[in-house]
Amino acid sequence: MAKIRLTLSCWEYDRTRALQEGTVQVEGVDLAYLPLHVEETFWRMLRYQEFDAAECSMSSYLMARERGYPRLIAIPVFPSRFFRHSFIFINSESGIEAPKDLVGKRVGVPEYQITAAVWVRGILQHEYGVPPEKMKWFTGGAEDPGREEKLRPDLPKDIDIRWIGPERTLSSMLEQGELDALICAHIPSPFVRRSPKVKRLFSNFREVEKDYYRRTKIFPIMHTIVLREEVYEKYPWVAQSLCKAFAEAKRVCEETLYKYSALKYMLAWSFADIEEERELFGDEFWPYGLDPNRHVLDTLIQYSHEQGLTKKPTELKSLFAPNTLEEFKV
Repeated sequence: MAKIRLTLSCWEYDRTRALQEGTVQVEGVDLAYLPLHVEETFWRMLRYQEFDAAECSMSSYLMARERGYPRLIAIPVFPSRFFRHSFIFINSESGIEAPKDLVGKRVGVPEYQITAAVWVRGILQHEYGVPPEKMKWFTGGAEDPGREEKLRPDLPKDIDIRWIGPERTLSSMLEQGELDALICAHIPSPFVRRSPKVKRLFSNFREVEKDYYRRTKIFPIMHTIVLREEVYEKYPWVAQSLCKAFAEAKRVCEETLYKYSALKYMLAWSFADIEEERELFGDEFWPYGLDPNRHVLDTLIQYSHEQGLTKKPTELKSLFAPNTLEEFKV
């Protein structure tokens, strides 16, 4: 049987490199791997469904799945995970010293519905007692003016939110004191160039994030892999083929992390970091599949519903291709 040709847009992660380079093959598929940056992939897939399969924001996917458009189905592969305590930035003259000081403050976010913001708002509410309605929200481009929501949320009336318009950026507003804080999936440019006006809310974020994981066992999931539903309906076996290929590419990556006698990456203490993370997370600290990620996904579903992004809690199994939720036994 001739292979079918499929396009996949996914960033060039170490855990997907073998798939990108073709050393790991997708069974039955001639794969065109497009290593686009995540924002471009999300925008093109959610607006125009340009790819057969793509990396997708988990929050956007929850909203799309509930609305029925765009018609997408996910597989339980999660190429991006990220603790986000380190991505709450504040203006150094705002008077913010602790999370409780965010009450009443002006907080920027590129899009209200991005996954990073959903996690941060959930953490602020459940860990620190600061719910979203206690802040004033501003959306727009972090570095490029004119950014708008890819999927417009229908938010509760008690959420004070406005768009900053087509000419300003959140990063410049934060540095100039027009915003008190910024929640973002990127490090804002004033922080990169070491502006004294911009700093992290949690300067000791590594310790804070480790403590959060020890207490909650949550390593936040940011992205999943989705297929256009018409592709899945025509070739249902592709979902399982992709799952197997992503898992094998991740296994290849894991093997190389701790098996070399010279530094593969320009990180002086990478060995120590790997040992420390294995002690904290265990050997399988980046699992794919539904069961090992159920608690994390249930929490994100809860936060999405609480924040008004989805109108009812999503049934977890309904999010993923049914044939990827179990394995054959011999």
